[in-house]
Formats: sequence, structure tokens, C-alpha cells
Amino acid sequence: MEGIDHRIVSVNGIKMHIAEKGQGLVVLFLHGFPELWYSWRHQIHALSSLGYHAVAPDLWGIGDTEAPTSITNYTCDHIVNDLVALIDSLGVDQVFLVAHDWGAIMGWYLCLFKPERVKAFVCLNVPFTPRSP
Repeated sequence: MEGIDHRIVSVNGIKMHIAEKGQGLVVLFLHGFPELWYSWRHQIHALSSLGYHAVAPDLWGIGDTEAPTSITNYTCDHIVNDLVALIDSLGVDQVFLVAHDWGAIMGWYLCLFKPERVKAFVCLNVPFTPRSP
């Protein structure tokens, strides 16, 4: 899409595609399933025009992002660590997080396990549900 930059970042050994635009405080968008970064294209343009750095990755195994080599790498701990590595690759300590569907589940766990990395969280469509024992 015009005006949106694309690049690949290394996230704990996985090549992750991100779409981004703008400069300033980072707004990180996490898509649902079956979606990809493109679901956030209008929000990327809108928020970058307001002075934010809008970033939307393709999540694991979707679009141009590699899938983990093992199903065991899809645990909450692994996913949160990958999101922290993504935030680190952006050169910031905190992000404004906006997430939908499957992305919202990951967003909840990022907020729970690494609250210092999230300035604010907007959850679309998925309430918090604790893990079963």
C-alpha cells in the first residue's frame, strides 16, 4: 500500500515482516485470524498522520512472517518473548498496543507478563480469559 514501508526484523530467530509508517510514539497493531498486517492499513495511515509510528506485523506463520519450527514455540511465554523482541527491534521501551481477535489474546498476555512494555492497551473483540490450571 502506498506510503507504508515494509521490512523484515529478526525476532528470536524468526524473520518477521512488519508494515510501518510515521515517527514518534509507537502504536503496535496485532491482527486476528485469518488476517495479516493489511487489516490495519487505514489505522496505519491515520495514526502516522497524527505523529505516531504505526507498526503492524504479520504474526507467526502468516503472510511474510516465518512460522516457529516447533509447535512448542507457540506457548504464552514464547509469544510474549517474541513480542518483547519485536518491541526491542523498534528501539523503544513501551508501545501503545491495539489488538484484535487472536492478536488480542497475545496482547492480554503481553500486558500481564510484561506490563512495563505497554503504555496502553486497546483490545478489540476478546475479553481477558485466564489460562486453565
